[in-house]
Amino acid sequence: MTVIDKIAWLCLAGGKVLGARSRGSDAFYLPGGKREPGESDLDTLVREVAEELDVAVDPGTARHAGTFEAPAHGKPGVTVRMACYTADHRGTPRASAEIEELAWLSYADRDRFSVMGRLVADHLHSAGLLG
Repeated sequence: MTVIDKIAWLCLAGGKVLGARSRGSDAFYLPGGKREPGESDLDTLVREVAEELDVAVDPGTARHAGTFEAPAHGKPGVTVRMACYTADHRGTPRASAEIEELAWLSYADRDRFSVMGRLVADHLHSAGLLG
């Protein structure tokens, strides 16, 4: 089995979480991406969020919110292991790089997420962070 190591940013506001949809995808993901060789979680978080959303994450405010494992969306036999972090940021998120659409998603939007996104949405909802 192949395991993809990813880092994600949980940008929460008003009981919703920011989701990103890549070009050609039918599901929303949590912003972030794959670690480059030698990168720490925070290095990856800062780089990926800057690339995808054109905002600067403040690594000094980053807090680990959980690490999750789920099947990769649309990739049989592939598992994603994703460390999720909350963190303050500067700037207004906007779609850039491979991102086609951003949306603020509530728990009622759970079915719009990838399998991993649904798992994290369940966790956030049970913690009272996702309405």
